Amino acid sequence: MQRKLAVILAADAASYSRLMAQDEEATRATLTAYRATIGDIVAEHDGRIFGTAGDSVICEFASPVQAVRAAVAIQRALNRRNADLAETRRMEFRIGLNLGDVMIEGEDLLGDAVNVAARLQEVAAPAGICISGIVRQQIEGKLEFPLAPLGERSLKNIPKPVPVYRVDWRTEDPAASGVLGGQLTLPDKPSIAVLPFANMSGDPEQEYFADGITEDIITELSRYRWFFVIARNSTFTYKGRAVDIKQVARELGVRYVLEGSVRKAGNRIRVNAQLIEAETGNHLWAERYDRDFADVFSIQDELTQSVVGAIEPEILQREGRRVTHKSADNLDAFDLVMRGQWHFYQFGVGEHQVGEALLRRAIALDPKLARGHMMLARLLFGRAHWGWAERPAQDMEESYQSGLRAIALDDRDPYSHYILSLASVPTGHHRQALAEAQRAVDMSPNFALGYFALGMARIHVGLFEEAIDPLLRCQRLSPNDPLTFEFVNKIALAHYHLGNYEEALHHAQLGVARRGVFGGFLTVLACLGQLGRADEAQPLIAELQALNLPDVEVQLRLTAPYADPVHRAQLVEGLAKTGYQLG
Repeated sequence: MQRKLAVILAADAASYSRLMAQDEEATRATLTAYRATIGDIVAEHDGRIFGTAGDSVICEFASPVQAVRAAVAIQRALNRRNADLAETRRMEFRIGLNLGDVMIEGEDLLGDAVNVAARLQEVAAPAGICISGIVRQQIEGKLEFPLAPLGERSLKNIPKPVPVYRVDWRTEDPAASGVLGGQLTLPDKPSIAVLPFANMSGDPEQEYFADGITEDIITELSRYRWFFVIARNSTFTYKGRAVDIKQVARELGVRYVLEGSVRKAGNRIRVNAQLIEAETGNHLWAERYDRDFADVFSIQDELTQSVVGAIEPEILQREGRRVTHKSADNLDAFDLVMRGQWHFYQFGVGEHQVGEALLRRAIALDPKLARGHMMLARLLFGRAHWGWAERPAQDMEESYQSGLRAIALDDRDPYSHYILSLASVPTGHHRQALAEAQRAVDMSPNFALGYFALGMARIHVGLFEEAIDPLLRCQRLSPNDPLTFEFVNKIALAHYHLGNYEEALHHAQLGVARRGVFGGFLTVLACLGQLGRADEAQPLIAELQALNLPDVEVQLRLTAPYADPVHRAQLVEGLAKTGYQLG
């Protein structure tokens, strides 16, 4: 009999029988979706599932640190997904972890170590994690999750009492981070901001390329669950400015800053990068890459892994999980996409027209380049949502179809799931919007726009209270984002439907002050109407009418596409009290 030492994670769904008795098909669908989430997280932490009897999941890990991290990640992900369900339909798992010697029988593992983990799972509360004393000894000083001692427990069919500890996996309330005002606090994990890499080519036309390199590095770093990575839109506010690293770190609330430069000449590319600990100014790591342009993705991979290794070596990404970029051999098409992406981020009607032409050329050159379809979907959605489109309904439908195409070509890009979530709401696929947003955050836990999509989807299915948390997390991950007006507009809308009209007005006015768009104006007007302050609404009505939208009713349907007509009626009721009439 072969034996080995292993960490065993045993999980079981609480109240599974009750859920099955209420609705067998819905419960089975939830279990299938949650097992897929658990499977992804287990694999991400170098573990494997070796048992799935009934509603249980049993896994093995080589590292106690990775096993506890996986358990925490599982509970956080399932907690986020449960918020989309009615309270009576939520599925919570109990988790137990133990370390011990096990017998190997084919793909199965047997022995007391497995049995103890299963019994610890029974000690845990629904949505709880219990670990044995030996696991606690192995993770001491390596993880910062609070542990509460539950004493020695006599477990069924286990000869000796087992010391048991409960792991506190709850995340910090995002409002406590200072995101709504005041100094941002440092997260409880390694935090980093990637500043825009400088274009050293001497050619302004290469700005798009340096920006694209920076964005890809941010995207790759964001996949690390145990990092806190500031979003691209916030760091790009420092582009072209001489910056003080300590000041940047204070403004963004991070401990580390990555900066660098890019020089492209013909088919050669040089990338310089350095990682700085902001508080001390120490350079933790620096490297220069001289490669052929065709090696651009390997440079990004190496640079990302070097940064991770400099901050926290034990979570280095293993070789087999590098993100692949499909169809990247067609560099002409890829170059066009990067140019189109640069124009998209200029956020203007004319810039979007130029970007659209570039993206359509890229797709014509390489129809299988997923990033081209994803960026076209983002551009078309934004144009329709902000009232810049001549045919908004058609643009929105094409955005949805382009999102579907991007995912069909490359299912591992969180941006594709994000944009499909956004486009699913106005096209009437509300539950799909929730699922795609959850998928984007599952894949990239630092993805600010993924949290924004989740908050937006929740608002339009009527989960107003549950929408606020992801919207605040979005703001914390991207505190200087040019799209902040959208973030606060949606926070305002959630508060409006909760009846918190003063709080809603505060956020809506912040949004309109940053950028006056159709949706923001509507929320301010509706709040003023509900508060009996119609006299203050008249100048805003004039500004709203000055937008000269071709069809206000169509624009309302696209920007406030509720699943339940009752919620649309609530918004229209507030508007009517100011004297503003649709149509």
